[in-house]
Amino acid sequence: MKYFNIKEGTFIKRPNRFLAHVLIDGKEEIVHVKNTGRCKEILKEGARVFLEASKNPNRKTAYSLIGAYKGKMLINIDSQVPNTVIFDGIKERKIDALKEVEYLKKESTYGNSRFDIYFEKGSTKGYIEIKGVTLEDKGVAMFPDAPTTRGRKHLLEMAKAVAEGYEGYIIFLMQFKGAKHFTPNIKRDPEFAKALSFCLENGVKVLAYDSIVKKDEIYISEEVKVIL
Repeated sequence: MKYFNIKEGTFIKRPNRFLAHVLIDGKEEIVHVKNTGRCKEILKEGARVFLEASKNPNRKTAYSLIGAYKGKMLINIDSQVPNTVIFDGIKERKIDALKEVEYLKKESTYGNSRFDIYFEKGSTKGYIEIKGVTLEDKGVAMFPDAPTTRGRKHLLEMAKAVAEGYEGYIIFLMQFKGAKHFTPNIKRDPEFAKALSFCLENGVKVLAYDSIVKKDEIYISEEVKVIL
């Protein structure tokens, strides 16, 4: 996926989940943050960040913060991008387990949940739920970075779908390159970790992929080992 009209800046502070103060061309700007997660390990004062200029002249914020350097690692923090990256990766046959997919549809309702992708391959029908991962610690990628009741609900709904005959996938997309493996963040959300193990034990396939991230681009790269 490509971004356009990219500007570089220096992170100053984040007063709430939606806004941040960034130094751009020597001027302090209030910008939109495209991630409501904590991102405290990434968005630190002085961090080098990248922003996309808005095409809407009437918008309150002229820029959206989409990426930041954590040391030498560039991390995309746009929470809207993982679905597109995985969808494109499936279409381009870059996900081995889904190379035979014949039909794809973004967002599909099942029960009380809306899964990110519905697919068909032969007589098989299935759903895919995608989680973007921005948290990294000593080479280990983890999700979530904050407790997520909604995320746990999605997992349990997926297990229910599989029990009713659908094929189900949970795909974690690391929005960075360089993780040794992926694991659920038991410390921050033990209930999500339990739900993920329950899914795996009941036929849901759990995959993780990393990404190639540039200041104006992100696309799927390689499969990463999942450790539960």
